[in-house]
Amino acid sequence: MKDSKLLSSFDSKNLNLKNHIVMAPMTRARAVVRNTPNDLMTKYYSMRASAGLIITEGTAPSKNGVGSANMPAIYTNEQINGWRDVVNTVHENGGKIFLQIMHAGRSAHELNLPEGAEILGPSAIPAKGEIFTLEGLKPMSTPREMTTTDIEQTQEEHVQAAKNAIDAGFDGVEIHAANGYLGQQFLNKGSNQRTDKYGGSEENRCRFIIEILQKVAKAIGGEKTGLRISPYNEFNDMAIYDEIPKTYENLIMQLNTLNLAYLHMAGTGRNIPDGFFDSLAKKFNNNVIFNGGYGFNLPLAEKVVSSSDRYIISIGYPFIANPDLIDRIRLGVEYNEADQNTLYTPGEDGYLDYPTL
Repeated sequence: MKDSKLLSSFDSKNLNLKNHIVMAPMTRARAVVRNTPNDLMTKYYSMRASAGLIITEGTAPSKNGVGSANMPAIYTNEQINGWRDVVNTVHENGGKIFLQIMHAGRSAHELNLPEGAEILGPSAIPAKGEIFTLEGLKPMSTPREMTTTDIEQTQEEHVQAAKNAIDAGFDGVEIHAANGYLGQQFLNKGSNQRTDKYGGSEENRCRFIIEILQKVAKAIGGEKTGLRISPYNEFNDMAIYDEIPKTYENLIMQLNTLNLAYLHMAGTGRNIPDGFFDSLAKKFNNNVIFNGGYGFNLPLAEKVVSSSDRYIISIGYPFIANPDLIDRIRLGVEYNEADQNTLYTPGEDGYLDYPTL
């Protein structure tokens, strides 16, 4: 790709990257021993260090945050040290990397939780559907409705996870409020039916995530803090309702006081109003990462990043089978295809064995 803005450096006051391509966070379920990053993960991420920025898979800030089998976490010294090996190797290979902090909330099952953990949510409403456990597919569990004390403790767990990430050497963190996990569960009217200050109005439903971001930004710096949202994504039984635009416009208005590194918008879903994500991006006063099929539509990706000096794109799925994706884009070479059967299985197969050019 000649004269590609996509492949040129991205420079802003809060984020400086060697290109406009971010590796999106993707669950890979390889943290098989005590939710701890390992040598497989170190190799996997380091092989993809040519991305402008890597955002890790969702990582639990606490025992209660672990939702899925073999999900990594960052609340023990062992886990922090495991991530430190990942970060050091990515940096040695010239990359930048943010940790995605993800609390599963109600999108969990007891069989996937460490001993002593429990399933929490904004309301005692189980998500419809099933979740994978080491004993096979099981129905989602009913969460315990969080008390105000639970909410404050969970927020502090996010803050501590962010501090742990910086201690491990990460360049920053991304707070996950998408894909039906705890942050979005508070934002969404279907999963949040509280009657206190964390439920009801748009402002109240935004309060949980805004307070987390305020506390994390105070602890590690707004320039090291990002947020991911997916307003119309129905994954994990997120409801679609008429006030979604008002909810996220309220969220953006409050985000604009925090001087964040970026807003990461996952553009998947049905019946998305025309221009909705463009409108949100224009309302946000800092960098915006657009996500949603751009790895398979590079002309559109070029159009997006060329439309504003604040815009970059993230690519997920193609990075799984193409550790050298940046080179393939630069040379116009076709992609390897990912093996669907090994996306979440333990071991190297379908993880470290994809060929490079």
